[in-house]
Amino acid sequence: MDRSWMSIKNYLDPKYLDGVDEFIKFAFLGKDPNCKLPCPCKVCNNFEDQTKEVMANHLCRGIFDSYTRWIYHGEGFESDDENDDIEINDNDSDFDSMEELLNDVGVANFGESWRHSPELDTSACTEKEGEASRFFRLLSEAEKSLYPGCEKYSKLSFIVHILHLKTMNRWTCKSTDMLLKFLHQVFPTALIPSSYYEAKNFIRELGLKCEKIYACENDCVLFWNENKGLDHCPNEKCKAPRYKSPNSKIPRKVLRYFPLKPRLQRLFVNKEIARDMRWHKERRVDNKNMMRHPADSLAWKDFDRNHKSFAEDPRNVRLGLANDGFNPFGTMSNSYSIWLVILVPYNLPPWKCLKDPFFFLSMIIPGPKAPGNDIDIFFRPLVPPIFTPCTISCFLCFNI
Repeated sequence: MDRSWMSIKNYLDPKYLDGVDEFIKFAFLGKDPNCKLPCPCKVCNNFEDQTKEVMANHLCRGIFDSYTRWIYHGEGFESDDENDDIEINDNDSDFDSMEELLNDVGVANFGESWRHSPELDTSACTEKEGEASRFFRLLSEAEKSLYPGCEKYSKLSFIVHILHLKTMNRWTCKSTDMLLKFLHQVFPTALIPSSYYEAKNFIRELGLKCEKIYACENDCVLFWNENKGLDHCPNEKCKAPRYKSPNSKIPRKVLRYFPLKPRLQRLFVNKEIARDMRWHKERRVDNKNMMRHPADSLAWKDFDRNHKSFAEDPRNVRLGLANDGFNPFGTMSNSYSIWLVILVPYNLPPWKCLKDPFFFLSMIIPGPKAPGNDIDIFFRPLVPPIFTPCTISCFLCFNI
């Protein structure tokens, strides 16, 4: 859509006025005529919500000319066309290293011990028999060389690289399928998946998966559990549609949730880390005059007094929750803001609990604006009723 009218300073120019009309039609397409949207005029600057008529009047006095990607009004947050040609450095060791990637499934913190170590307790904390041993078999398979003699790529790194290229270059699923089938035929001895579906399943079985949960664009509710079958927000004052259009079934807002329970269970697969998960009670030196660990805080001790049954078992996991947004105040070149929710197991000793391998990215809350006080809506999948959580001060405690 042409945006050249936005740079016109004569607000009575017919081209500028036609551009305002086109923008208003685009912004309110498929919406209730009485609803309010962020106004991009020079006064409101997308911080104030206005009705259709008020916004049209405001824009006749000028639009904020740096607002070239209309993310507050239904346009997807995608890279500009001129930035599509992104160079990928094949010699970038950070990309080829899978250690940081495996942090998020609770494996990299084992070091090299997970491959053949007798310290792995494959019967610990599994939901069904053999799940832990199956996981490590999959991981061992992922670490194999792509073909005999290949030192640069393992099966896992190759699949991650292909999926990365698909995303950065906007390949369709069909084109990725065709490429993988061709490579599989040309290199039959290589461990190359034969389809995009097979590659995704391989990643998913390693625990590198997320659940997509549709949300109301105004942060009223999640279309989840009792609201799963609804096509509109159940809030009487909102009634926003779930999809961009009834036929496309493309959601207006999607929460990415990374399941927490399997990642916590994997902490107990390694006996050394399982011992460290009891450190706060069994090996911590209680020094009343010095705070060296969250367990030394008054909040922790007060929680233990009020919830004695939980505190008795040192294996119960206590999690610190932190969240923050990228560009929450719109001060960067574009005004999109996305929020991350990170969990940290406080059971561990201080030299481990605040290290990257034990940071669990649990949620990605979409923008374009900060959720504000409505952020609790997005925490529903993270704190389900089955965990019977107790929330105090700065940490969450789960009895798993």
